Amino acid sequence: MHGHGYAPPPPRRPSTGAVVTLRVILVALPLMTCGFLGWPATLRAALVTRRQREWWAFGASLAIWVFAIALMSTDNTDDFSSPNGTLGLVLMMLSGVACAIYFLIVDIHHYGQPMVMGNVPPQQTTLYGYQQAPPAPQPPAPQPYAGTPVPQPPPPQSAPAPPPPQRPAPVRIDQVRAELDELSDYLRKHEDGR
Repeated sequence: MHGHGYAPPPPRRPSTGAVVTLRVILVALPLMTCGFLGWPATLRAALVTRRQREWWAFGASLAIWVFAIALMSTDNTDDFSSPNGTLGLVLMMLSGVACAIYFLIVDIHHYGQPMVMGNVPPQQTTLYGYQQAPPAPQPPAPQPYAGTPVPQPPPPQSAPAPPPPQRPAPVRIDQVRAELDELSDYLRKHEDGR
């Protein structure tokens, strides 16, 4: 009657199909664009986990991306054959591969953790990238019968216990039998009288 109320619903995980699809897209994107679009993978990792380390990784991937674009823009050749163009292109490709690998590691680690809302630190309790509040401590439930003594059964006797007495048939059954007998007699008389 005076319980703790309803338990909070268990945290829901996204379907594994959606997670795998996002992983494939965000790993293929930097690899297919030769590193040009490596930063969306680190951005997704930072948004999902909301940890400072992932935000720093996202900032570093953007800084490397801007630096590589700046190096490639100083190259005046068509095939990036100057040292600046080559360095920018190699840096862009390595950054794309690093972003894809980093995203896979962070994402697998994040979704591989059990989503328990008990004794987990608040920064690890996330659901779809949003911070969950830790559960409020509950006071101990009152014990309504704590002071009432529990009756103890009598100690067993060494003498064998007599068998339980046979119960007589209840009075009500005998009464019903008698009424049914009267009814059947009544019906027989009326059948014979026809």
